[in-house]
Amino acid sequence: MRLKFKQQQYQADATNAVVRVFAGQSKGHRKETISRVGLFVGEIFSNKKIGIDEPRILKNVQELQKEQGIAIAKKLEGLNFTVEMETGTGKTYVYTKAMFELNKEYGWNKFIIMVPSIAIREGVRKSLEITAEHFQELYGKKIRFFIYDTKNKSNLVNIKSFANTSNIEVIIMNYQAFGTKTKESRKMYQKLDELQSEKPIDIIKRARPILIIDEPQRFGDAAETRLSEFDPLFITRYSATHKKDFNKIYRLDAIDAYNQKLVKKIKVKGIEVRGNTGTNSYLFLDRIHVSDNAYPTATVQMELEMKQVGGIKKVLKRIKEGDDLFSISGEMVQYKGFIVREINAHTNTVSFVNGVSLSVGQVVGDVDEMHVRTIQIREAIASHLEKERVFYR
Repeated sequence: MRLKFKQQQYQADATNAVVRVFAGQSKGHRKETISRVGLFVGEIFSNKKIGIDEPRILKNVQELQKEQGIAIAKKLEGLNFTVEMETGTGKTYVYTKAMFELNKEYGWNKFIIMVPSIAIREGVRKSLEITAEHFQELYGKKIRFFIYDTKNKSNLVNIKSFANTSNIEVIIMNYQAFGTKTKESRKMYQKLDELQSEKPIDIIKRARPILIIDEPQRFGDAAETRLSEFDPLFITRYSATHKKDFNKIYRLDAIDAYNQKLVKKIKVKGIEVRGNTGTNSYLFLDRIHVSDNAYPTATVQMELEMKQVGGIKKVLKRIKEGDDLFSISGEMVQYKGFIVREINAHTNTVSFVNGVSLSVGQVVGDVDEMHVRTIQIREAIASHLEKERVFYR
């Protein structure tokens, strides 16, 4: 069975954003002679250096940011470029396409895809395999790729040829292979017999590779600090949840993805805000608890006066019939009259002697959007965990 890939406009836009960062760059690759032994000439093919200056690159980035409605950068944070794409929208396809486009437009042909785990590494390898024919139809060539693995001697040989051809060459590498203190990680910086006493890092850096980082927020600090040792031409970062944005050039967040019908709707627990009673009290009915041998109780979120820190904090409290929220709150005046009259497990309501009645999911009093979102996030997590419990018990 042959897979067919539909070309999506948003994927083309994300790809073009990376290409447009370097608008004005001339096309070509760099061929260098590194050794001569008799008639044998050792040559490498490396990515041609960036020929445009940083002010031009910054201008290109700013134009992309204006079009996207992204905060405009005043200066470049190095040659790092962030692409934000919601999970499930095909970022692996996008950065694969970007490699072909960068080769087509500028002649660059040396890339490293860095991933946070072996599982993702294998997923990237599989993606490159199944899209190979598709991209060959589009660009008339294939990517030559391999996994960096010092345990596999044949892959070490591939490192030697990484810099010796004019093909589009890609190394797939999980960060544990170079950014940890393990024995295998240290081999990146050791002279190896399989490489004629050369260090893998030296061979790789001669090619001046473009680094593509998949899920950079999952990289350790050690790995992040060692990226410069690869002497990269530049770095692109792809994720839905970046820890830090470096010169963001494209954004397809959760709302954009949903509005374009690219991902399924996220079910969010609704929170109903009721008009207050003029007391400015904040009270949210979280849930009602039922027991075979006791009267129902309820969990509410309310404000408490935290005398030990001299402030007011919203906390969850378990309450029962007859409880006085005025006393529980530390005698905060807004809770006067909030004495629990009834907790009804059949109607999922709690009523108070002052006439206020709340259903589960309702909040009364002073509440802003942040409070509502906080409640929704907490409830969404609780609902998810409950579903996991039901499905897998």
